[in-house]
Amino acid sequence: MTIAIHWFRRDLRLHDNPALLAAVHAGTTALIPLFILDDTILAAARTGAARTAFMLDSLRALDVALRAHGSRLIIRRGPTLEVLRALVDETRATLVTWNRDYTPFATRRDTAVADMLAARGVAMQQCKDAVLFERDEILSGSQKPYTVYTPYAKVWRARVAALGPVLDARPLPALAAPPADLADEGIPEPAALGITLTQQIPLGGEREGLARLESFARARITAYDEARNFPAVPGTSRLSAYLRFGCVAPLACLRAALAAADAATTPAARTGADTWIGELAWRDFYYQILVNFPHVLRGAFRPQYDAVQWEHHDEYFAAWQAGRTGYPIVDAAMRQLEREAWMHNRSRMIVASFLTKDLLIDWRRGELHFMRRLVDGDHASNNGGWQWAAGTGTDAQPFFRIFNPISQGEKFDPQGEYVRRYLPELQRVPAKYIHAPWTMPAAEQARCGVIIGRDYPAPIVDHATQRNRALALYRAARG
Repeated sequence: MTIAIHWFRRDLRLHDNPALLAAVHAGTTALIPLFILDDTILAAARTGAARTAFMLDSLRALDVALRAHGSRLIIRRGPTLEVLRALVDETRATLVTWNRDYTPFATRRDTAVADMLAARGVAMQQCKDAVLFERDEILSGSQKPYTVYTPYAKVWRARVAALGPVLDARPLPALAAPPADLADEGIPEPAALGITLTQQIPLGGEREGLARLESFARARITAYDEARNFPAVPGTSRLSAYLRFGCVAPLACLRAALAAADAATTPAARTGADTWIGELAWRDFYYQILVNFPHVLRGAFRPQYDAVQWEHHDEYFAAWQAGRTGYPIVDAAMRQLEREAWMHNRSRMIVASFLTKDLLIDWRRGELHFMRRLVDGDHASNNGGWQWAAGTGTDAQPFFRIFNPISQGEKFDPQGEYVRRYLPELQRVPAKYIHAPWTMPAAEQARCGVIIGRDYPAPIVDHATQRNRALALYRAARG
């Protein structure tokens, strides 16, 4: 018997899975679908309960799908290198396949695994999967990585147009079953890993992810260009967690978006699909930034901004976390995060700008909080988004973009629907006051049943004052 191991990591699906297909096509008589629960990752400071619970649910869905194909998921727990070494020795596997990951930790881990396999004479195959284009596939004319999105996206779209047959869906061949006597530790419940989930998270798995993709591509993608900016409107795909864990392939997303663009009957509809395709380009862009400039996980992409003299107001940070800043659009977004382990992208930009440029708190504290609370927490995208908002990243006009939380609310939640959904204490506040309730006359506050300073906090800072202070901090750092 010749045995191959496919090592599942963040590719928790059967279809459009290049490394799994490589293992299937290798001609082995037994295929071991393996997932390793490594405490180094499970106990890491950046690992959150919602994300772990979503992963476990996705593993259960993957096991169900495998069993429908005459196979099963093998779960082992322990240090990755030790688990793989023991399994290779136990089964005398001749091939191990996996799809690449791109964080510095993953790169070090995978290099150690590759060295171990090479020392044992075991073949391996690593495949591209989590992104559409890797670090060295899109380079400038001087063969350097792009550090500005717009020129990167132009080349990225040209490469997409040339993909051709690569976009075609490939049917999943029959799966050879793993050895019948192979031990499996089973998929634990969150509580068994010491996880107490306080947030509401969606169902995990490939089936759910593909259903969401189909629904979005059929009914909402053509309106995406406009609808994406309004957090009260269900105008986004809500696929980020499924992409984070590979329940849905980026290739499948691109395929569906291109089909929607081709089927569009109006310029506006085509623009909607095209704008969403741009989100896939942003995702690739942030990954190639992470791979080429790994220092971004520790500090500013532009090192000069590491000199910003952030302030350390723990009481402000706690108010921001709890959604008690006195700015309704900020507080609604933070309470959405605490309730749903997810936040609308417009809201993410608003709260990140508020933390860094109104409260003058280091963006890294906000980035870490997001990673701990978001179900879709992704190192590259989360870091890229935070550095964009903080003005420390790749953006060509960085530090002087400062969102006004009042005007952002008035523009993107004009009737206060989003605010009232997550701040029930403001339910009766008229739309004219909903984004600045402290401006309500005392009689109006009494009529609405919300006394500012008692039922809802007054603003903890003055935006105009803090804006000027933020500009001074950044300019000082720039010298």
